Amino acid sequence: MSKLRKAVSKLYNLVGKWYLTPKLRSEWNAQPVGKINERPVEYAFAMKCLSRVCPQEVLDVGPGTSPWPQLMAKCGFKVTAIDEIQGYWAGEFFNRHHYVIHDDITDPKLSHEFDFATCISVIEHIPDHLAAMKGLFKLLKPGGYLVVSFPYNESCFVDNVYALEGAGYGKNAKYICRVYSRSEIDLWLKECGGTIVEQEYYEAFTGDLWTFGQRLYPPREASKDSKHHLTCLLIRKNG
Repeated sequence: MSKLRKAVSKLYNLVGKWYLTPKLRSEWNAQPVGKINERPVEYAFAMKCLSRVCPQEVLDVGPGTSPWPQLMAKCGFKVTAIDEIQGYWAGEFFNRHHYVIHDDITDPKLSHEFDFATCISVIEHIPDHLAAMKGLFKLLKPGGYLVVSFPYNESCFVDNVYALEGAGYGKNAKYICRVYSRSEIDLWLKECGGTIVEQEYYEAFTGDLWTFGQRLYPPREASKDSKHHLTCLLIRKNG
């Protein structure tokens, strides 16, 4: 590292510490107790798959403001993160943890192929889910792997669970939340050329659908034949 680069890095750290420390302290104090969501099981599944496959280059799609891509980077993977930004966030945002490229997975401009991709609780918010899946496969090398997670019901597709009477939250959201089913997964695999390597199911609410009833802490591992609300998939690109 050159002297100039070291000096710039030191200045950045000093300014960042001065600016971010009060903000981080405020966010820490404001954190609600008992509001655990589905991320622990999704991240655990993804990390298990990453440790098994041990890829070199990883693509993360739709990180938003989360530290997920940086967490993977800290494990030694070379991580590229992209986010469409406008759809879910309805405006600009800044990820303080990792550099995020502005790109749309339904029509990606990125041309590099990756060994592995993650798409954690994102595809349910994308209107053209098949285009998104095709974009993910386009950016995977033949034989590459994809971890994807989303609200799920083995037999029942819901176009926007937030719009249903009785939904626990999401009524005023500017984005949709789909509940996908086996039919959509089969369509993705057929159209994109993929094979399921592993699939896990989780019960996350007391009701029958995502957001319905009380949230379960923690989510309970389930099966395709028992009540479930969330699935985590490891898919391999054929070829």
